[in-house]
Amino acid sequence: MNHPMQKQLLIIPLVALIACAGPKPAAQAPTASDAIPKLATMGSDAALWQHSSAEAYWIYRQAYGTATTRMMWNMVELGKEYAEGRPRRPMAVIVDIDETVLDNSPYQLHLVRTGRVYEQATWKAWTDSAVAKPSPGALDFLHAAHKAGCEVFYITNRDVREQPSTLKNLQDLGFPDADPAHLLLMDGASDKTERRARVRATHDVVLLVGDQLRDFDERFKDRSVNDGRNVVDALSDSLSKYFILLPNPMYGTYRDAIQGKGTDAEKLQRTTDWFERNAY
Repeated sequence: MNHPMQKQLLIIPLVALIACAGPKPAAQAPTASDAIPKLATMGSDAALWQHSSAEAYWIYRQAYGTATTRMMWNMVELGKEYAEGRPRRPMAVIVDIDETVLDNSPYQLHLVRTGRVYEQATWKAWTDSAVAKPSPGALDFLHAAHKAGCEVFYITNRDVREQPSTLKNLQDLGFPDADPAHLLLMDGASDKTERRARVRATHDVVLLVGDQLRDFDERFKDRSVNDGRNVVDALSDSLSKYFILLPNPMYGTYRDAIQGKGTDAEKLQRTTDWFERNAY
């Protein structure tokens, strides 16, 4: 027979278990004040890897080595077409700038350290300093392209107001064709299709290089089906022949597709919801 005190001791944990098994309180939506530092912290590993890892360093060097081989192969193929009667035109390579030929990871690290997210004002302060270093392998590749007879066009979504500092940065580092005629910046729309078409109207483009698939084709903006992998599969032949992709986990279309547009609090909520749906 149980003592009355023993019954009370059994009831107390049972009540606690029932209370714990009840409905969980609804998670509070993030506020504007805590959204920005949380979003900044989410980018810390990506910025650390991009800036400091030997893996990122080697991927860039390896990719640019592959770019040199692919460019030369495409030039040989184009030469055969010229020999068969195709009208000769100047040859060109098209490259993006940020995280393609210039390394902006110090800016991303600054955002993490200060608990901030991207803003045009802080970004312009960084580009105005014109101190970004070249991405590993970028200078060697573009000098090889220039020596082989290709003009280099820089198609970037830096704003047109950043032209002077961007040119200074490229020129100070010794990049070829670093002049206003070869630097096509964003003047409104981020879609690079029209700017690529301008180059293709006068040149035979033998290779494109970028850190976003949209640096090759704007169709890669669509991530609604299988996170865009279906578009990759559909265009894989063209990608393999004419495009070299570089790593950039710090920002880009992949993240925009998850966070969407709106306030920082809304972006944080969507990101949190995404983790809830996809995490183990």
